[in-house]
Amino acid sequence: MNGRRSLRQYLLVLVSGFLLMACAGYSGWGLQPGVATLPEVIAVMGSPALSWKDPDGSEQLAYPRGPAAAQTFMVFIDPSGRLLRIDRVLNMEHFARIEPGKSDKESVLRLLGPPVPQWTNYFKARDELVWEWQFCDSWNQLARFDVLFDASTGVVRTSYQRQALMGPNGVAPWCGH
Repeated sequence: MNGRRSLRQYLLVLVSGFLLMACAGYSGWGLQPGVATLPEVIAVMGSPALSWKDPDGSEQLAYPRGPAAAQTFMVFIDPSGRLLRIDRVLNMEHFARIEPGKSDKESVLRLLGPPVPQWTNYFKARDELVWEWQFCDSWNQLARFDVLFDASTGVVRTSYQRQALMGPNGVAPWCGH
């Protein structure tokens, strides 16, 4: 009996360790600003989905994560190649920075990262391109945020919706943030 318990405890510790390592790479947790270098960020978090290099030599990397991209992390690297910060960007604070009529595709990508590709749609009748992100809202429920680009006028508008997802007990599933 003690042998089985010891084996279970060993496996539990081993699995917990792997999960912790996976979480560290997921969000970059453990990377220290001012200390971690760009190669270390990439070693921990992998290749970014998008990246931008600014004229001053600084860089920005986009990491969409989670089931159906429910979170995106923006990594900022200073001109010397050291980590400045890692921001979670799929939230109301960042969504509010999109300026109707002023923001363009490039500024939205730099702010939020890439939208979910399967949910990108072009509506010919309205001449409108719609990008969509899934995120955990302030109620800790899955929600969707849309940015709509009007091709003829250049007007950008946004929309927010909470999905009508219900779990087996009639309660909306927990988002996990």
